[in-house]
Amino acid sequence: MKGFLTTPPKPGSSSELLRIAVPLVISSGTLSLMQVLDRMFLMWYSTDALAAAMPSGLLHWSLMSIAIGTAGYVNTFVAQYEGAGRPDRVAGAMWQGIYFCIFAAAIMLFFLPCTEGIFRLVGHEKAVQDLECTYFRILCVGTAPFLLSAVLSCFYSGRGRTMTIMWVNLAATVINAALNYWLVFGGWGVPAMGIAGAGWATVIASCLGVAAFIVLLLRSEDARPYQLLKNYHFDREMFVRLLRYGLPSGVHFFVDVACFSAFILLVGAIGKEQLAATNLAFNVNSLLFLPMLGFGTAVMTLVGKRIGEGRPQMAVRTTWIAFGFTTVYMSVWAVILIFAPGIVLAPYAARSNPAEFAAIQPTIVVLLQFVAAYTLFDGMNIVFASAIRGAGDTRFCLLFTFFSSLSLMVIPAFLVLRVYHLGLYAAWACVMIYIVFLSFGFLLRFLTGQWKSMSVINETPAVSADEPRWEWDLPDPESISVAVK
Repeated sequence: MKGFLTTPPKPGSSSELLRIAVPLVISSGTLSLMQVLDRMFLMWYSTDALAAAMPSGLLHWSLMSIAIGTAGYVNTFVAQYEGAGRPDRVAGAMWQGIYFCIFAAAIMLFFLPCTEGIFRLVGHEKAVQDLECTYFRILCVGTAPFLLSAVLSCFYSGRGRTMTIMWVNLAATVINAALNYWLVFGGWGVPAMGIAGAGWATVIASCLGVAAFIVLLLRSEDARPYQLLKNYHFDREMFVRLLRYGLPSGVHFFVDVACFSAFILLVGAIGKEQLAATNLAFNVNSLLFLPMLGFGTAVMTLVGKRIGEGRPQMAVRTTWIAFGFTTVYMSVWAVILIFAPGIVLAPYAARSNPAEFAAIQPTIVVLLQFVAAYTLFDGMNIVFASAIRGAGDTRFCLLFTFFSSLSLMVIPAFLVLRVYHLGLYAAWACVMIYIVFLSFGFLLRFLTGQWKSMSVINETPAVSADEPRWEWDLPDPESISVAVK
């Protein structure tokens, strides 16, 4: 283990990928665990609170997703500038992301007066609507730390220093879990706050995470070589480039989140039990999906670095190795969901109302079969979309996701539920078809190799002479062997 951490890894090797990806997987896993704990505590508190948390939380993420997707794209700028040997531009990219986050957080506050009208249009039951409004308002107030945390972590992830992100997020998760239990159920002089307590716990933990990043940045050796306190000026040219490449990435994130939000809102109109079952199934899905976002960020980082170095073919090898790892991980979860769904459902049932949980459990088990069916394609989606986004191919990701989600998931789900009344399972079939189609689309885009000639910075070196040029980026046998091992 010591050698793994201290010996410089070979570029394009599995050890290089794992050194960056494993801390990010753990970090993403902590975020997934944070959401699972939120939903679990709310399930123990009341079914209404659980039914309200997912729609209101997804609506907040939908509105914030453009900003957080744009802010998160600072990772690609940092990675490419790092590969090009420009530490001053690395710091400048981080500061432009900070300025963007401050502006975006202020915009989110304008949705506060519209909260009741938004959820009234959704048409959920009155008791659920009130809880949705409460949770949404609290999350809106906490938008700034969510966004700033994304940008500050990019300074580390883009340079491959992912251990720092892991420790900060682990600490924030522990704090969030403790605050969640305390504020949701009350105690030590604090009354039970229910869904409001879950919201404030998340906001407070995010604020503490931002504070930790700031302290680390100011006290670490990074402040001097990267001149963090010197390169704080607003750079109009770089800011425009961040918007040019980052906004399509942000809108892509928005389309993805918004379409799933629309799907959940459509399901909510069927009934409270169907909504609660769907929320819980997607919550379990996030337990699988979010850790793999760590692999996606690692792929984006290494692709960006190799683009900055002028060695895109090395990024091809890294991408295929990452796909091998994600396939193994997703396959294990698929087997568990098919043959032992009780393992993942046991924590939810532990302290929930037995009658309420028994009413939705059969539906949840069926929905988890859908999750198992598309989970392998979800991993493919993450890896290959991250690879081409790491080079700057963000417009394709946006357009392809937008048209696919509308034509294969949102509109068909509306027809299935509202026009033909075919039921919940037919609507979930639309979700599965959409994810499978999306994954193969990103794979084909990666195979064409168009992303190799892209860059988000101005000083990209020419492709090295020893870099082979393939028209189709098929995996080499050695990459497959390494990934399997």
